[in-house]
Amino acid sequence: MATSVRRTTLTLPTAPVGPDNPLPALRPLDEVHRVDDRTRAALPTDMARQVAYAPLRSVLPVRLRDGYGRDRAPAALDAIVLENDRLRATVLPGLGGRVHSLVHKPTGRELLYRNPVLQPADFALNGAWFSGGIEWNIGATGHTTLSCSPLHAARVPAPDAADGGAMVRLWEWERLRDLPFQVDLWLPADSSFLHVGVRIRNPHHLPAPVYWWSNIAVPEDEHTRVLAPADGAWHFGYARTLSKVPVPEWDGADRTYPLRGAYPADYFYEVPDGVRRWIASLDADGGGLVQTSTDLLRGRKLFVWGAGPGGRRWQQWLTEPGTGGYAEIQAGLARTQLEHIPLEAGEEFAWLEAYGPLTTDPAAVHGADWAAARRETETRLEAALPRAAVDAAYAAWRPYADAEPAERLATGSGWGALEIERGGFQLPGTPFDPDTLGEEQEPWRRLLRTGALPDWEPGRPQADPGASVVAPAWRDLLEAAPSTAAAEYHLGVAQWHAGDRAQAERSWERSLRCAETPWTLRCLAVADTASGHAARAAERLLRAVRLLLASATAPEPEAPAVLETAGTGQGVARGEGAGQGAGVSLAAPPVAADPLALETAEAALGREAIVALLAADRADDARAVLDALRPAIRARGRFRLLRAQVLLAQGDALAARAVFDEGFEVCDLREGDEALSDTWYAIVERLATGTEDPLTEEARARTHADHPLPAHYEFRMRPA
Repeated sequence: MATSVRRTTLTLPTAPVGPDNPLPALRPLDEVHRVDDRTRAALPTDMARQVAYAPLRSVLPVRLRDGYGRDRAPAALDAIVLENDRLRATVLPGLGGRVHSLVHKPTGRELLYRNPVLQPADFALNGAWFSGGIEWNIGATGHTTLSCSPLHAARVPAPDAADGGAMVRLWEWERLRDLPFQVDLWLPADSSFLHVGVRIRNPHHLPAPVYWWSNIAVPEDEHTRVLAPADGAWHFGYARTLSKVPVPEWDGADRTYPLRGAYPADYFYEVPDGVRRWIASLDADGGGLVQTSTDLLRGRKLFVWGAGPGGRRWQQWLTEPGTGGYAEIQAGLARTQLEHIPLEAGEEFAWLEAYGPLTTDPAAVHGADWAAARRETETRLEAALPRAAVDAAYAAWRPYADAEPAERLATGSGWGALEIERGGFQLPGTPFDPDTLGEEQEPWRRLLRTGALPDWEPGRPQADPGASVVAPAWRDLLEAAPSTAAAEYHLGVAQWHAGDRAQAERSWERSLRCAETPWTLRCLAVADTASGHAARAAERLLRAVRLLLASATAPEPEAPAVLETAGTGQGVARGEGAGQGAGVSLAAPPVAADPLALETAEAALGREAIVALLAADRADDARAVLDALRPAIRARGRFRLLRAQVLLAQGDALAARAVFDEGFEVCDLREGDEALSDTWYAIVERLATGTEDPLTEEARARTHADHPLPAHYEFRMRPA
């Protein structure tokens, strides 16, 4: 039976991803996978060079996705099912092309960790991500910005097309590195392995940095063992150290069993040149999933959550009660995920991966002899899918990589079509059709066609400044465009992305002279923060919030009640004119034209303003801004945490403690973020002393022991 391909829907309890954050991602990445110069200097020369090559400064032009919550309801998700006699694969094209499920039909075994819910969490480079299945991570170190975004999908002929075989092609334009890529999935007749052909192309005139890791979530229990053809690994923990360790035993435990460590960690296996590339996750009976590939995909990795309270809490956070845990086995282009590799102009990277079931002798694969365990696994893999067969499948796929789609199954973004219109690129097999262009791309099409970027409409509430583009060609077009508030704003964003901060600030100042907007004030506040001017940044953000709240509502029939900000005679008021003082109206605002967009903008700007005001020692003003936000925003867990921090800064540690005692959930808590534990212990230390005087180390340890962090706030991923 050749591959059958069909569209269907999959219903899962789902927390919607929500709207994108309208503020451009100007700030440096807080990605945890970084090492300092001293650590990098001790690495092998080629690894050190690739670790230092083209790190991201931000996720521009991609927007942050932090608008999700934790209220889940059944939702129908578009799905594509590939099936033959042996396997059934379910793909979610609207969610990064995630392979949600891979079932071995003869046994009914699910080979992947299949999350029974769709719960976004802040793990992707731009925020929203969810656990489970197989994900395709492209762009830069971390989970792809496409984790919760739609990809283009189509049915295309497979290498066994003469026998009726078909592939599912997924493709998109990856915007961090400005590169198109494709993922072709098919099931050869009578094969127990899902075949995946991947291609990344560089259509530009200069080399481009490339990152790729296929990330496979696999079920985990105390008997799960992960095997790879290596005797050593590069260990990376959330203390941000990278060091070479032996495999399997290290620091008193066999680390190939995911639950034999206390904390989350990465193990990047040092696979010798010339050996077959593979990684397997096997259960107590010696069965499980194996992944293998052609040699270009050289890296293999194990990620573990560990058995400690932080890792267990994260696993619970990402799914529903009663669900088992998971580990991740991964395969990438480099030895570690801290590295990027250059793709020359006009060239491409292409390889083939295979995923399928593996049955082994449990006594051998769980034995104390690591070499024998690896040998048993590799022997069984060679019997199930010979290395030569993988190479032959890759060769058979290559002519079909350019095959034009026969039937569209799903539609991705319009950004690829915009780049094709600008650059005239020829990309056989991955059409970015003009009919995919949408509202986000329209201003940029007009810039291409007329040389002028449409300006923001004066006098209308502006809840979103519009998405930016930052590539050099677009920056050139913006520099030649007529000067307007919108053009100068977007030019500044592109210049900031390029590292030209002085020019960016000048562009934003010109934008302000055209029209004062919250968006440009906020950009200048980020620049102020970066240059050490915390007080000026706070003042700009306060002004930005005032403008947004004033423009978002019609004037009130009566003068609003105002909370003045301390020491300035100003505040932040809903419904005030732009030239009035910045006060806070306590009256409920009238209904806005676009309530969701305005709420999203208010939350984004309000959060940044509160943080900036606290950094500038203006706790009372931070409190005024917090109180001015609409109740739905103030009720969010992120803003409950901010309230505790504001109360602590105002000297009311008891009230801050009460916020924690009442309970809240920070839906967009970032991987590695320790704000919850830091704030909790700052509160209990203040309560212990009654002053801001620092505790001795002995007193601090005693206070922490007497007032441990409640379990539902325990998300720390490293030793406390």
